Amino acid sequence: MGTSPRVGRVEAVVRGRVQGVGFRVFVAREARRRGLVGWVRNGSDGAVRIVVEGPDAQLDGLLEILHDGPPAAWVKGVEVVRGRAAGGFAEFEIQSGGHGGD
Repeated sequence: MGTSPRVGRVEAVVRGRVQGVGFRVFVAREARRRGLVGWVRNGSDGAVRIVVEGPDAQLDGLLEILHDGPPAAWVKGVEVVRGRAAGGFAEFEIQSGGHGGD
């Protein structure tokens, strides 16, 4: 019997020019591709907030690409808090937030 991968949780705040450039769609596509669950939404402060759970290796891969984002984005910084997965997510979704457009 093999060991199952460690499952974790990441809460990230991405700052820079990250709203109105397709960042939420970019994150959702990449998270789903990696089999992760959670959500992404625009914050009222101009940042993008992400809560995501899944295998640690897949979370690491998602975190790497957050520093680049989609082509029109300019990422100034990514704040990350890691923890244990809490469960409760069935899929990865884009939520509406403090800013209406993307």
